[in-house]
Amino acid sequence: MKTTLEFRQFWPWLAEHPNCILRAGTADSVFYDDDDYYWRFAEEDARTLLVQVLRGKRPVAELFIEPEYVSYVEISPGEKGEYNFDLISEFEGQRQVLYYFVLAHPFEEAEETNEAEKTGRGRRLH
Repeated sequence: MKTTLEFRQFWPWLAEHPNCILRAGTADSVFYDDDDYYWRFAEEDARTLLVQVLRGKRPVAELFIEPEYVSYVEISPGEKGEYNFDLISEFEGQRQVLYYFVLAHPFEEAEETNEAEKTGRGRRLH
């Protein structure tokens, strides 16, 4: 089952879950996670967000995201317990996946996650 989410809800949540990213990319590229790499999130300028894959201090890959072109995020189950997060652009009736992220767990509202951690109920994903 596919669900949707606003990008402004998704981005801060994604930035809090860098260790859960399995891969990310565009139609032309894919970046895979690795034990030697880590994911870094930043703001390049007022209109551009940056996702970097780093090894030590050296960039391995960069993904520049322009939020003004992202209409919404579509979430769907992937294969073998993976979860797909497609950043969709819709313009004049045309739908296009601009960027995607594949994570090891589904999206969870911050309040639900915090409540589970406070009460000790629920499993820890990080």
